[in-house]
Amino acid sequence: MTDDADTSVGASIHASAVLVGARAVLIRGPSGSGKSRLAFDLIMAGRAGQIAPARLAGDDRVHVWQHGGNLMVRPAPALAGLIEIRGLGIRRCDFATEAPIGLVVDLDAADAERLPPPDSLQIRIRGILIPRLPVARGFPGLPLVIAALTMAANSCSADCSKQFGNHITPTIATE
Repeated sequence: MTDDADTSVGASIHASAVLVGARAVLIRGPSGSGKSRLAFDLIMAGRAGQIAPARLAGDDRVHVWQHGGNLMVRPAPALAGLIEIRGLGIRRCDFATEAPIGLVVDLDAADAERLPPPDSLQIRIRGILIPRLPVARGFPGLPLVIAALTMAANSCSADCSKQFGNHITPTIATE
C-alpha cells in the first residue's frame, strides 16, 4: 500500500492509540505486552492532570494512514470506543474518531536501552518521521511516556549553570 492508498480507512494494524492533547500516542507491541493497559493508564493520567486530557483513539486494532504531513490514526469501526481492562473486561469509553500521531511507543522493544542512541528515538512510517519510544520487556511504559510528553528532549540549555533541570520548552505534546 502506498502513502496515497485508501486514506479513508488506512491500513489496519494490531495496536492501541490514545489522543493526548492534540496528538495521539500509538502503542505497538506483541500480544500480551500491555498495549491496552498503557492506553488505559494514559487516559487515567489525563484525568489526574499528569498529562493533557486524554481520550481513547482505538484499542487492539486501529487504522493508520498518511494525510498531508501527518500520520493519522482512527479506531477500527467494530471496536470504536471499546477498551479491554484486565480484570474488568471490555468497557465503553469516550473516543476520538481520528487523530494525528505524535509519538510511537514500542513495547517489549528489542532495541530498548538505558541511554538510547538518537536514531532509535525516531521512526519513519509511510514517509513521515515520528518520535519513538522503545520500552524494554517488563519495564513500565507509563513513566517513560509521561516523561516524553511533558519534558523537553534537551531539558538543559546552554544557560543552565548546574547542567540539569527541566527548562520550559516545547515537547512532543505541545509542538
